[in-house]
Amino acid sequence: MGNWLNYKKTIILSTLIALPLFLIGWNEKQSSIKRWGFFGHKRINRIAVFTLPPEMFGFYKEHIEYLTEHAVDPDKRRYAVEGEAPRHYIDIDHYAKDGENPFEIVPKRWNDAVQKFSEDTLQTYGIVPWHVLLMKKKLQRAFEAKNIDLILKYSADIGHYIGDAHVPLHTTENYNGQLTNQKGIHGLWESRLVEINAENYDYFVGKSKYIKNTNEHIWKALQTAHFALDSVFRFEIEVTKDLGTDKKYSFEKRGNTTVRVYSYEFSQEYHRRLNGMVERILKNAIASVGSFWYTAWVDAGQPDLSDLQNKKPSEKLLEELKSIDEEYLSGKAKGRICE
Repeated sequence: MGNWLNYKKTIILSTLIALPLFLIGWNEKQSSIKRWGFFGHKRINRIAVFTLPPEMFGFYKEHIEYLTEHAVDPDKRRYAVEGEAPRHYIDIDHYAKDGENPFEIVPKRWNDAVQKFSEDTLQTYGIVPWHVLLMKKKLQRAFEAKNIDLILKYSADIGHYIGDAHVPLHTTENYNGQLTNQKGIHGLWESRLVEINAENYDYFVGKSKYIKNTNEHIWKALQTAHFALDSVFRFEIEVTKDLGTDKKYSFEKRGNTTVRVYSYEFSQEYHRRLNGMVERILKNAIASVGSFWYTAWVDAGQPDLSDLQNKKPSEKLLEELKSIDEEYLSGKAKGRICE
């Protein structure tokens, strides 16, 4: 316990100095990113590294740039891999009628859900909670094998899916406000608000914790996200009415392109009325990512990761990632995507 407290003091002090530098260096790269919605996913993975215990921190800190940059690989695979899209969401409200609680209707275990609704139905309306659990098992096996490529790949990937599971608009058929004349709200909540306010958030979420029941944990995160939807939709309508549609959008320069975005005034008023929701959910996602990494490591027998330090990902993995980038930049999305 004493060692942990000393370690924690050291990490907090070093983080106070180093974390702003990490974030500044990272922000300078944003203009080259095709979808600026990647911002939140990269931040979640990056800061989750600082929740880890000393036995894991050295390895993860060494590869923090990989974990940051490749936090968005699952989104890129939407352009390269059939069947990738449903791994990012679950339209849980599809399964409920007449005010029913969908979380009392949908079985939490995959086999039970398949038996009740069929695998085709689940794939159609999203499988994110079950995919998070699958990725946890894959990461655990990667730790057991001490396979540096797979540890890095699955750590980055699971961070993305966990982040998605915390976002309210990843839990509904009305995922982009298309059913309520609020089209674009997905990017507003998940991207615009985070991008504008990220530097003002408090990212110290404490240390990672062992998750005794990962299935229960991810479903609880989904339920919290889903029950926030009323505020997400209602406040957007109210701000639009109060400010007027003429103040809702503005134009900004993104690289060499001028694009229409939600105006700063509109975004900040919406953010204010949400009363800390975005920051709360972002912090919960960071804590969950660090805790899933830690849990997979513990369940793998707590392998010594110092053996893997000063080693780089293989050329094979880098080539695989390069191929995904090429598909992403030149391809068409295979399934649902929200711009």
